[in-house]
Amino acid sequence: MSKKNEEKKSVNDEKNSDKEQSHINEEIIEDATLDLSKIEEENNTDTVSELEQKVLDLKDQLMRTLADGENLRKRTLKDIENSKKYSHIYFVKDLITSVDNFQRALKAVPEEKSSLPEPIQNLIIGLEIVEKEICVTLEKHNVKVIDPLGENFDYNFHQAMFEVPTNEEESGKVVEVSQKGYMLHDRLVRPAMVGISKKIEENDNDKNSIK
Repeated sequence: MSKKNEEKKSVNDEKNSDKEQSHINEEIIEDATLDLSKIEEENNTDTVSELEQKVLDLKDQLMRTLADGENLRKRTLKDIENSKKYSHIYFVKDLITSVDNFQRALKAVPEEKSSLPEPIQNLIIGLEIVEKEICVTLEKHNVKVIDPLGENFDYNFHQAMFEVPTNEEESGKVVEVSQKGYMLHDRLVRPAMVGISKKIEENDNDKNSIK
């Protein structure tokens, strides 16, 4: 083989070698690019997952905040309503004591008023009218009287002061009201002071008969 052919072959071999090396380099670069794309995709997936979780957390916090705000609003409205309904309960407590004394004074008046002087009769009539107006005014402002004579004893609204032995009524009946009670709307201002019935035992009857 001539020297020129050898040189030409050598040149061709070098070119082929360069092509092969270039092709290898391209494959390496392509693989590296693919690997980088996978890494970026995985990173993007993780980032999206983190962002979605943060969105869910923020949404949960927002819903809790809205719920707390709604509860606070309802409590505030309820407190305002209760304030309007019950803010004067201590005034009512003081007032009903005066009403009790006023009514006791009227009960002390004799039933037969014709024998009394006319000015006194007119005064009593005027006081009775005032008492009715007071009762109407109390009812107008949702102050209700508890007068449980003949009803079953209820510890929620009545306070037992004494027992009355009797067989004419069932046990636990209110047979006497010493002092009326009062309610403001649905809240107890003062319980009614009552006497309740108690069955007379047979032993007590026997003892009484022996005596």
